[in-house]
Amino acid sequence: MRAGQRVHLQLRTEILNGDLAPGAPLGEVELSERFGTSRTPVREALGLLAADGLAEQIGGRGTAVSRISSADIEPLFELREALEVKAARLAAVRCTPGDFVHLGEQLQGISNQLDRDPVPDEYYELVARMDQMIDDAAANPWLVTALETVRTQLIRVRRLSSHDPSRLVSAAQEHAAIARAIASGSEQLAEAAVRLHLHQALSAALEKTETTASERTS
Repeated sequence: MRAGQRVHLQLRTEILNGDLAPGAPLGEVELSERFGTSRTPVREALGLLAADGLAEQIGGRGTAVSRISSADIEPLFELREALEVKAARLAAVRCTPGDFVHLGEQLQGISNQLDRDPVPDEYYELVARMDQMIDDAAANPWLVTALETVRTQLIRVRRLSSHDPSRLVSAAQEHAAIARAIASGSEQLAEAAVRLHLHQALSAALEKTETTASERTS
């Protein structure tokens, strides 16, 4: 693996995990010292992050982790809805039902845990597993490739709710409902469950970004 790819993967992980917050500076000198490389691999990594939509130029002041605004979230969710509804409908008619029944039980169980003692990392692992199961069941590589691009940004949006236990509980219950709907084999139920979840998720994300923007300007 080239040095630029190594730096890119590490920074990408830190951005998606929330270790590097939106707006955090990505200085070439500091990063080259941190990773023990010249500035050329760092520039390559920053270019790859920009292509991912995870970094942006800040005027003449260099590069920073891209911010998440309501202007970004709404079009992202428009695309997400089209792709995830289609994937869920395909999964409903192509899946092994028992796998999704078990997943629904796990998600319902963790919603009870989140109500008492938030454990978001475990929740996000289950969500990632559900995404993978839906992709596998849908069995459409073109659709999966498009979803991967959207999900890179969605990881950051989901993290906006990580400090809102009530939203995590609701989201876990909504994901459980999606799993049960897919297991039922009904395309209509799968679509309805996905649309409900996305409506709630979009409302929560917009509220959080607006609150964060107000805090930055106050």
